Amino acid sequence: MTKKSAPPVILLWGEDAFLLREAGLAFLGDVQPLEVDAEDWRGGETGDLVTPSLFGERRALLVTECRSLPDHGVKELKQYLQSPSPDAALVLLARVGERGKAPATLAKLVVPVGEVREVNVARKELAGWVGGRANAKGVDITGPGSNALVVAVGEDPAELDQALDQLANAFPGARITPELVAQQFKGLGEQRVWDLCDRAFERNLSGSIRSLRSLMSARADPIMILGGISARVRDLLKVRSLPDSTSPTEVARAAGLRFDWQGRRYREQASRFSMQELTGIHAALVEADRSLKLGADGDVVLSSLVTKIAG
Repeated sequence: MTKKSAPPVILLWGEDAFLLREAGLAFLGDVQPLEVDAEDWRGGETGDLVTPSLFGERRALLVTECRSLPDHGVKELKQYLQSPSPDAALVLLARVGERGKAPATLAKLVVPVGEVREVNVARKELAGWVGGRANAKGVDITGPGSNALVVAVGEDPAELDQALDQLANAFPGARITPELVAQQFKGLGEQRVWDLCDRAFERNLSGSIRSLRSLMSARADPIMILGGISARVRDLLKVRSLPDSTSPTEVARAAGLRFDWQGRRYREQASRFSMQELTGIHAALVEADRSLKLGADGDVVLSSLVTKIAG
């Protein structure tokens, strides 16, 4: 990145944390940033941007989850943005809800000196996005293969990105077709159960019912689906019991997750439920397990459970 190619300050906003971070890193190019979660803002983070580097490399600060920036962090950014360093880059990432807008306070600070940009991939554009990611990774995937991957794995960009890595490792050098996608992700299993859990614990009733219908149409084992939901509830109970000040890294570690963004997602989902509600859902899971093992219809039992969670 050079000073001519992009402004030194940018606010990126959108619904997906993975897409935001990828856009932020793409904006920085080969510049390695100091990365800070807004919730962990201590004060003095912008100081590194105005300190000359001993080796002449560009300085950069990437701040995630900026909607959670504390008041003293906003005040520090306001002071820095009055005269931002032309030799350093500041990237602010703000994740918003569906149909949300860029945080007005931050946008007002950034507009005079930088750029405010929405980052989003519409559902109808996901297959094309998969093709672009595959090309960047050196994975040869056909158009139908990209469509098949979205159908098999779901609409989460981070999971689609990981699925491309899985395909590259499973079929090195091969052209990825729908047949290879089906071979790698046959039975769908954990991928679609993960999607079902995300939608249910985001209180997205219609989306979670669609996800459940997709699983049942694929003849997924109801006990396997119930096991996935149970695992998510246990993780959310752990996350809900953590102090609000717990960092995303520690949240991910407590829930046995690999990535910080997963920890953030679990914390957001846990925050939608009281501990009493999660305990009640756990009790409902025990009853659902008993009903399934006694021969109850899996579609009826799981539909009732998902409605209890997401409704």
